[in-house]
Amino acid sequence: MSPRAALARIRLNPHSRAVQRDLRNATDMHRTLMRLVPDGLGGSPRQAAGLLYRLDVTDTFSTLLVQAATLDPKRLPDDYGHADVKDLAPVFNALEKGLAVRYRIVVNPVKTERLPLENKGRRGKRIALTGPDADQWWTRRAHEAGLQLTTALPTPVAAVHGSRDGATVRHHLVRYDGTATVTDPDALAEAVLVGIGRAKSYGAGLLSLARAAA
Repeated sequence: MSPRAALARIRLNPHSRAVQRDLRNATDMHRTLMRLVPDGLGGSPRQAAGLLYRLDVTDTFSTLLVQAATLDPKRLPDDYGHADVKDLAPVFNALEKGLAVRYRIVVNPVKTERLPLENKGRRGKRIALTGPDADQWWTRRAHEAGLQLTTALPTPVAAVHGSRDGATVRHHLVRYDGTATVTDPDALAEAVLVGIGRAKSYGAGLLSLARAAA
């Protein structure tokens, strides 16, 4: 039985006040997108819904990709944008070992600071990774997710800002585009479903796949 997920592709209306607000603050964006999933999902509703999203920006328009087990785009603000929804079952059904794919993902590559032994039991702060360190992070995480990378083109993405407990939070993001070979279809399906890395509530972690051209 294939995993269950749907993907909405929302072409944002740049004149919408709700869109303008959400593009300024990722916490507001997350709040808006949580309207697309069922209510009453418990204490961790994003995880329960499987909600992931990514903002793809070009010179002419912005597209928001939103993934979850079920989505109801009718619950978006009226002028938010045009949404198309598709079932991801064909993507999961096509996954097989040795399959060549194209991918895109925005990630939040970080490492946790190592503390001296006298601070045992305490967690160090998270440090953003850039350049070759970020590339190595993505290569390692892709391998764990069942992908052997062939190419990986990094593109810096504007940091996202939000708020948590009254404080401003900032997340460093990098987009990777490239090609890869599937080495573990089950691990890859799981990575598509749950996302990769941190900052999933802030637009990171959604992995898009397509069959590579022969």
